[in-house]
Amino acid sequence: MFLSADIAKLLLRLSVSIMMFFHGIDKIINGISGVKQLTVNAGLPEFFAYGVYIGEVVVPIFIFLGLYARIASLFLALNMLMAIFLAYGGSLFSLGKHGAPVIELPLFYLVLSVAIFLLGSGKYAVNNK
Repeated sequence: MFLSADIAKLLLRLSVSIMMFFHGIDKIINGISGVKQLTVNAGLPEFFAYGVYIGEVVVPIFIFLGLYARIASLFLALNMLMAIFLAYGGSLFSLGKHGAPVIELPLFYLVLSVAIFLLGSGKYAVNNK
């Protein structure tokens, strides 16, 4: 009976971590100049932009493995809150050209990271809790 819940947790962890890791790979390949600009425009020190590597490369690896997934998911949530603040700060309630909120993707990652925090990593994880 609980087997399906553990598989659902695994599916949630794998899908969030793999998709977010692709965002991190893009930052590794193409750099973070855009993130640096957003950070500076918000009045924050430029070095804060380097946190994106933690949030989009390191954290997804931890979530994927189920290694301290609850803690890692909190870091991902913080990363998504910063992404929403930096990229969409003044337009939180704006709709995009297809009718969805402009913050749809980072909001989705934020909600899923909170779900991972609340559910834990499940049975199929390095430190299963």
